[in-house]
Amino acid sequence: MIINFQTKNLSIAYDKKIIVDDLNISIPIGKVTALVGANGSGKSTILKTIARLLEPQSGQVLLDGEAIHTFSTKEIAKRLAILPQNPIAPDGLTVSELVAYGRYPHQKAFSTNTKQDFEIIQWSMEATGLIEFQNRPVDELSGGQRQRAWIALALAQKTNILLLDEPTTFLDMGHQLEVLKLIQKLNREEQCTIVMVVHDLNHATRFADHIICIKEGKVVSKGNPHEVVTEEVMKDVFQIEATIWIEPKTGVPICIPMDVIGEEK
Repeated sequence: MIINFQTKNLSIAYDKKIIVDDLNISIPIGKVTALVGANGSGKSTILKTIARLLEPQSGQVLLDGEAIHTFSTKEIAKRLAILPQNPIAPDGLTVSELVAYGRYPHQKAFSTNTKQDFEIIQWSMEATGLIEFQNRPVDELSGGQRQRAWIALALAQKTNILLLDEPTTFLDMGHQLEVLKLIQKLNREEQCTIVMVVHDLNHATRFADHIICIKEGKVVSKGNPHEVVTEEVMKDVFQIEATIWIEPKTGVPICIPMDVIGEEK
């Protein structure tokens, strides 16, 4: 069980250009955390770095005090799983075959799935509502079903941490809600720590417990939705005049953009 996940003085660069500088954040364990910010703010870069897909220029990502670069690839895959933007499955691969790839970090060389592996694969498909589609090719699924299949693969890794890079990209509103409600359910029922890059701020306020707002690679605001989603932060980070309304059913703040700062009337 991971009890601490954080970055320490993390700096990330592309071709010597600093994208993220001296980042220090702690991810609340057992919660859903959303990374939000304007396009190009560094959200996905941060997520990829804490997943060890990118190497930082300096600083560290720590799991329980240990730098993740000291772990082997398989060991990291046992501790955290990442779902990148727009993953693509090979043609003809079925849902159950795709999900089975999640067991690879737990297998020895040239070994096959054990009874426990098959049970976990089955559980992952049940948790994501995919049992009836288990023999269907992934490329024949709807957008929402396909995204659920990839989440099932990540679940099959049986990690404590799940990282999601804009999991609702290119989905219609119905499928977006389907995927986000699944993510929230997995957090509540499986106590999985989830970190996701979110494009829609109102999705972040509804489905995340903790929000980290990024501007030009630096943390501008962090905390619960009420602490982060304010008129002042909207002006600073998104350059918009906004009205913040408390949705009566859920009690979460909703951002209603009213105008772009500096735009001619």
